[in-house]
Amino acid sequence: MENSGQAFDVSLLKRLMAFAKPYKGIFIISLLSAVLLSFFGVARPMLMQTAVDRYIVTKDLDGLLFFAMLMFGALIMEVLCQFSFILFSNMLGQDVIKDIRIKLFSKLLSFKMQYFDKASVGRLVTRSVSDVETIASIFSEGLFSIFSDLLKMTVVLGVMFYKSWDLTLIVLSIMPFVLYATRVFQKAMKKAFNEVRNQVANLNSFVQERITGMHIVQLFGREKIEYDNFIKINKEHQNAWLKTVWYNSIFFPIAELSSSITIGLIAWYGGLNAVVGDKVTLGMIFLFIELSQMLFRPLRQIADKFNTLQMGMVAANRIFGILDTEAHIQNTGKDVIRDFKGNISFKNVRFSYLPDEVILKDLSFEVKAGETVAIVGATGAGKSTIINLLGRFYEIDGGSICLDDVDIRSIQLADLRKKIAVVLQDVFLFADTIFNNITLNKPEVTMEEVVAAAKQIGLHEFFSSLPDGYNYNVKERGAMLSAGQRQLIA
Repeated sequence: MENSGQAFDVSLLKRLMAFAKPYKGIFIISLLSAVLLSFFGVARPMLMQTAVDRYIVTKDLDGLLFFAMLMFGALIMEVLCQFSFILFSNMLGQDVIKDIRIKLFSKLLSFKMQYFDKASVGRLVTRSVSDVETIASIFSEGLFSIFSDLLKMTVVLGVMFYKSWDLTLIVLSIMPFVLYATRVFQKAMKKAFNEVRNQVANLNSFVQERITGMHIVQLFGREKIEYDNFIKINKEHQNAWLKTVWYNSIFFPIAELSSSITIGLIAWYGGLNAVVGDKVTLGMIFLFIELSQMLFRPLRQIADKFNTLQMGMVAANRIFGILDTEAHIQNTGKDVIRDFKGNISFKNVRFSYLPDEVILKDLSFEVKAGETVAIVGATGAGKSTIINLLGRFYEIDGGSICLDDVDIRSIQLADLRKKIAVVLQDVFLFADTIFNNITLNKPEVTMEEVVAAAKQIGLHEFFSSLPDGYNYNVKERGAMLSAGQRQLIA
């Protein structure tokens, strides 16, 4: 799905819009607010033109007061529409990313271990948190705002042609140059923001891995090496952002200069016609100066909002890349083992993590229920692999693995893993209570059962001595416990 050279991906936007379908009411209110905002914004300078030509020039104070009240009313309506637009577009964005984040996390939970062997944890965290958060800006600052600005520009052009086609042509004479600059700017920013998201992911991945492995870093005296590596990655991140700043610093002065030239041409041509003829009034000159600003201001804002939209689209592209990944264990099994005994058999099992690196080749053995078996071998021989294959954390390349003479691929995945208890080599505890780490939040496990298990392994007195007993929070990865205590809880 990488298409950084393309200015805009309509198919990607359609996929995002599908997440907004459950929130049609909020979507419609946001859209309606954007439409009304455009019309009330144009109404003010039109009322001002009438006030200047009919009441200020003629010194009609009563009529001027009436039009001042009308302009105040239009301003109030514009403010209310702005409030509604900001509120509901942000609500829509948060609702959408809530659903995307749930779907993304659900997808990650379904992936087989082979995916996590290759994927960077830092990058996955970036996708799940900051990239998802960036998508909210598509709705709150990008899509609806751009729609509102485009609609406002259309209304402005319609009013300008209706009032004076020759003044309108003067304004439009500058537009081709501005539109060309905007198009070039959009393409450049698409590539620049794609690079920014890459560098953010690299930075997150690097920091996450070094903090997690800080014990190893300090144990082997790698502080200076890792510091230098961080400086390099941080510099690349800075350079990626500076590229976007460079493009902005070129485009916005060009847009501002074009706007100023247009105002000068309106003042010159309008003033000339006002002096030598009656085609153009003072109010019309004021109207066209205001309308030209309303034409160029959205154009500048569209470019700025397009930056936001592009960042959101790049983030969405990366998230959909994960959602489209087919790396989960096929849970096609339908069998449930009712009378479980515990017989295990491997029959001509073949497995490899990489296509050309075979770990297990035609492995066959049988373990009867009640037997105790030790699997001995050199590092990398496949001891842990056998356990992972038994729990279907990886799919075998050939042969079969049976539990009570039933192929594990035909057993429901949840039922299969419920039958297997594993004490991991690398102990992992969640930042939660001791009770929840032992039960893994299974509601059917009671406190009495947990206490009985703790007494069997001699940990009950220790748990009871902690400030909150079994409700003591062990912090991230069980940092508040010793290695042995973590192993026993696991």
